[in-house]
Amino acid sequence: MLSTRLRSKLMLVMLLGCVLIPILTATSGCSPKQAVAANTAAPPPVPVSTLTVQPQDIPVEFEVVGQTEGAKEVEVRARVSGILEKWLYQEGASVSAGQSLFQIEREPFEIALAQANAQLAEAQAKVEQTAREARRLRGLLAQKAISEREYDDAASSAKLDQATLQAAQAQVRQAALNLKYTLVTAPVAGVSGRALRSEGSLLTAGQDSSLLTTLAQFDPIWVRFSLAQPTLAALQNGSRPDRESQIRLVLPDGSVYAESGRLNFTASEVDAALGTVQLRAEFPNPKHQLLPGQFVRVRIDYAASSVAFLIPQKAVLQGDAGRFVYVVGPDGKALVKNIAAAEWSGTNWVDPRWTRRR
Repeated sequence: MLSTRLRSKLMLVMLLGCVLIPILTATSGCSPKQAVAANTAAPPPVPVSTLTVQPQDIPVEFEVVGQTEGAKEVEVRARVSGILEKWLYQEGASVSAGQSLFQIEREPFEIALAQANAQLAEAQAKVEQTAREARRLRGLLAQKAISEREYDDAASSAKLDQATLQAAQAQVRQAALNLKYTLVTAPVAGVSGRALRSEGSLLTAGQDSSLLTTLAQFDPIWVRFSLAQPTLAALQNGSRPDRESQIRLVLPDGSVYAESGRLNFTASEVDAALGTVQLRAEFPNPKHQLLPGQFVRVRIDYAASSVAFLIPQKAVLQGDAGRFVYVVGPDGKALVKNIAAAEWSGTNWVDPRWTRRR
């Protein structure tokens, strides 16, 4: 915190380059004798303009680059192999969950289902036959007309046929499911992508050719970004006690996105190669103004406002000892003042040594 005396006397001097350049040009064009005379003569005063800075409230925020992604991004794949017969949707259109997207040739799967039903009927008949035989032999065993071994063989055959029946029932269900999979539907609601396979293409389940299109949910939309460890510590230590940190987006055209977001994910480990932590924020996107893959600037207002002296960027000079400005001393002469400008606020530098937080 600056003293009252320093506040009243802190003035920045901005040298006007348009005045200095003609002086340097005139000196460089002089003869040796004229140069000596110019050096012995007192130089004329350099015109300057001054600005008195006053402490003012500024938001404590920082910006990082982020990239958008859909809240849900789903690959739509063929689950059975076959010929792609027809597209059933408009590329790029919004689709609802369960909506039909593609039709795969049905006839081979209808035949497979009919064969499975026939095998099921055969297995059912065999089970009934062996069951009757086992019941008949049980009566004969009670009369001791057959040996126990003959009855045990009949009972075992009945159990084996029962297992065969269960396998046939499972084959029927699988065949019916495969037939159902010939109609490819949207697993979730979202915006459809372009179709990746043409009509008439052979699709092979489990391979690259099975990928048909993608679906993405844009509302809400997520933004991934990374923060360095010191920045993350500042975010955690300086967060407002009464509400969450405000997160806004700056679009590529420089405009600020109308909706504010909130953090919904923070990684539990630090990237050893970069020393950063992955974070993700969620933003409403009802008009689909933001698209997945878009680069934006994430602006995080992480603390209450601070009282600081803002230094115009054009008044800050760079020297061997770092950045500095000229200030007006008590005798009216310009003095060099080193600063530790580390942050920007609009078009001004903020010196952290001149800042105090509310």
